[in-house]
Amino acid sequence: MTAPRIAVDTTSAVPAYEQLRTQVVGLVAAGQLEPGARLPSVRQLATDLGIAPGTVGRAYRELENAGVIETRRRTGTHVAAEPPVEVKPTGDLLALAVGFVRAARAEGAGPDDILAAVGEALRQ
Repeated sequence: MTAPRIAVDTTSAVPAYEQLRTQVVGLVAAGQLEPGARLPSVRQLATDLGIAPGTVGRAYRELENAGVIETRRRTGTHVAAEPPVEVKPTGDLLALAVGFVRAARAEGAGPDDILAAVGEALRQ
């Protein structure tokens, strides 16, 4: 499986840590990040996204407190072996939609493709 793409919009009114947190929750809930999957280090993800390490650290702390991820000595941060059965994003629904649209656009999807994917997801 290829690593899912995470993106942060630094111009958004939604804080970067919240964008990151909701994307990881969504990826886990959708099965795109499976239990045990290793996440990038705080420093690496911050560098990749062009944000401060403290921002990634805050998102990771909130995810760990929610039981979605766990940090293991010497092996890094992983999706929890048994993440909450029903992972419910607590963030704003618009933030989730914006994150999805940005990720879809980054993959080259156009508006019609994005709407079709949402329609299909709703039918499942």
